[in-house]
Amino acid sequence: MARSHLGNRTDGNQAEVIKYFLDAACSVLNISALPNCCDLVVSKHGRSIFIEVKNGKNPPSKRKLTDGELKFKMETQGAWRLCESEKDADKIIAELNSTDPIHFR
Repeated sequence: MARSHLGNRTDGNQAEVIKYFLDAACSVLNISALPNCCDLVVSKHGRSIFIEVKNGKNPPSKRKLTDGELKFKMETQGAWRLCESEKDADKIIAELNSTDPIHFR
């Protein structure tokens, strides 16, 4: 029997990251249960960024993007960011607060 992709694992810091964005008055949509996708869509001031959450305290081998996550990153037509720490979250929040265009990376 094929294994379901709906039971995707989440990084242990995901709840903390979500709270951090919410405390910064961002809207957060948790889509981590979707297969081959990112974890969150974070929005503020009418601007949105796709976020992949990884625990920066884990060794690099544990933070590697899955094939599905990498494919989503490469194919999305929206802005995508990796968030491994509060510092990363602060950069994302600053980008959402800015009036400068959000660059696709």
